[in-house]
Amino acid sequence: MRALLTSSGVRNDSVRAALVDLLGKPIAECHALFVVSGIYPFPGGAGAAWRAVHGDGMHSLGWKSVGLLELTALPHIDEEAWLPAVREADALLVWGGDPLFLARFLRQSAVTEHLRPEAVYVGVSAGAIAATSTFVETYVEPPPASDGALKSEPAVFATPDGDVDRLLVTGRGAGLVDFAIIPHFENPRHPDASAVNAEKWAAHIPAPTYALDDESAVVVRDGDVRVVSEGQWRLYDVTAAD
Repeated sequence: MRALLTSSGVRNDSVRAALVDLLGKPIAECHALFVVSGIYPFPGGAGAAWRAVHGDGMHSLGWKSVGLLELTALPHIDEEAWLPAVREADALLVWGGDPLFLARFLRQSAVTEHLRPEAVYVGVSAGAIAATSTFVETYVEPPPASDGALKSEPAVFATPDGDVDRLLVTGRGAGLVDFAIIPHFENPRHPDASAVNAEKWAAHIPAPTYALDDESAVVVRDGDVRVVSEGQWRLYDVTAAD
């Protein structure tokens, strides 16, 4: 199992070097599949998907080839139409969005089970969250029951404009790793993930939790886990007290 779990993609030389090391060869020699399925539940999701594909996304790293893989379509089409591309991929690039929705279709499609052992799962924001076994995410409104939330509980988070009410929703991920991710750590655009709020968030996750800023990533290779960073990150581990 190889994975690069990021807050905001490959934004610096350290994270890029970690990706190349996981791939075992230059990016220019690798075939990638790009997943933007997780962004569609958001207002403006269609436009965000377009921007991810045409400028904001992971496709621009210089891959030999890039294909789009739509997870929500896979349960409805013959495997012969998409399985060869997955088995030939060197990297599965999973963009952000709603982690509950994304995790649901990662599980339903079982796409990660068809990746070669040396292929790399590259998660961005929700794409990193959804790779975990159990995660917690903040929502303003209750998510659809079909997305499989395990538990919802109210919480109050501090923001520069005052306290805000949120739902902390526990979800079941794809189960690729046994720790959790909080992306966008200390990013002013994501006040739920400030240092104060991330600690509160992590306290509800029954697994070690990495809070990553947009210059950091967790690297996983065959059970070995390490962090590469040109920014800041923090590890919360509620299990350490057991």
